[in-house]
Amino acid sequence: MPKLVRAPTRVVISPVMDSRRWDTFEPRDGDIIIATYAKCGTTWTQRIVDLLVWQSPDIRPVGEISPWLDAAVFTPLEEDLAMLKAQTHRRYIKSHLPFDALPVWDTVKYIHVARDGRDARLSWQNHEKGFTPEFGKRFAQRAAELAAQGIAVPAGPPPQRPDDPREYLLQWMDEVEAAPRDDGTGYPTFFDFENTYWRERGREILLLVHYDDLNADLAGEMRRISEFLEIDTPASLMPKLVEAARFAAMKKDGDALVPKLKMAFDRGADRFLNKGVSGRWRDALTDADAQRYGAIARKRVGPELAAWLEGGRR
Repeated sequence: MPKLVRAPTRVVISPVMDSRRWDTFEPRDGDIIIATYAKCGTTWTQRIVDLLVWQSPDIRPVGEISPWLDAAVFTPLEEDLAMLKAQTHRRYIKSHLPFDALPVWDTVKYIHVARDGRDARLSWQNHEKGFTPEFGKRFAQRAAELAAQGIAVPAGPPPQRPDDPREYLLQWMDEVEAAPRDDGTGYPTFFDFENTYWRERGREILLLVHYDDLNADLAGEMRRISEFLEIDTPASLMPKLVEAARFAAMKKDGDALVPKLKMAFDRGADRFLNKGVSGRWRDALTDADAQRYGAIARKRVGPELAAWLEGGRR
């Protein structure tokens, strides 16, 4: 039975997420929590973990087997908890919470995946363009419910975002630069979110993975994840699992892997699993823009974390 070694110190409540949904979750020894900022390789890592847990390249509905437990806009909490309780395999669960909003248990494994913020933001631009009207109504309904409970949420529709990638990134950089220092409440900015994992990277139960490292050496990173999870994957099987985890394979089988996305996005998984590449921001930003971004990153989180976010372990 897992022992709680650190309770959450932050509560996140928004029209999309509610960290309190973890309060009644009953952990098991060996549970795996895959936690990331949005558009940093969450579904990719869920699929990798799925392949390693099952030791099979078969297609499984990762989006249903591995629920996003803190999401408040998909499945009622009771249904997610009932499904997880009924599972007899080693469980793997998705989160988009900062590390200090998650409970930490001694025999649960945590995998955090990060990405260059500029790439994540451009991926988010595609993401938010594809929301279906039905999904937008869910956001609005959830916001109204929270407001009725006296919980402050943004009023009205989100601000209009530029279509031009450079202008989109510059607007985001303005927002990050102007944001106050993280006070441990609410949902942090990208850099402050990443810092919640970075500052606890010494925990043996936490593995940091970078999107660029997955792109550069998927086989090596999958072996690293397999070892961290204490799964003895045969060398003869690993190449098949690696091929099943490649972005092209996931995009081809996207609607089977994440069937719920047909409700949320105009092209389903094809919209959600967009390009899977790094460095797209280079075509959008000038050298001066890139230098400004680097300065913002170093100011927010220091040179070491800023360098890792930009380039990964390599």
